[in-house]
Amino acid sequence: MTTAINTTDNTGPFGLPTLEGLVGQFKDVGDLAVRVAAGAFLMPHGAQKLFGAFGGYGLEATGQFFQTQLGFSNGYLAALGAGSVEFFAGLALALGLFTRSAGIAITVMLLVASTFHFGAGFFWTDGGWEYPILWALLAASFVVKGGGRFSLDAKLGIKY
Repeated sequence: MTTAINTTDNTGPFGLPTLEGLVGQFKDVGDLAVRVAAGAFLMPHGAQKLFGAFGGYGLEATGQFFQTQLGFSNGYLAALGAGSVEFFAGLALALGLFTRSAGIAITVMLLVASTFHFGAGFFWTDGGWEYPILWALLAASFVVKGGGRFSLDAKLGIKY
């Protein structure tokens, strides 16, 4: 004898609640928490590059590093771009403002950054590409799903 799953009242076999029934109401809160954390965790990296905050070297020194160590022809502009994406797109992501655009900028920046880590292998602890790819995938998820119900996009009616 099989017991059918009742999808109308969120109960599963034997009358037990399904996971959807238990946590489905918190989906929007979960999306909010991940979006805010992702944006907020990116911002200090941008502040290091742009402003020398949190032990960073600031724009001039980071630009020199990007040019001499990473091979960018204009390290200053590359550092300005990377730092701006991390800080300002991170802020936009945290706020849920222009979420999809912020997600695209972050995804592209992190995919570029990951190319500098491929030679070190997979593990981030060895300087590998694991961490930037994981962050790129996280940012890309917001390109697909948008900012969610608890975003400035939703509050301002921004749809795109």
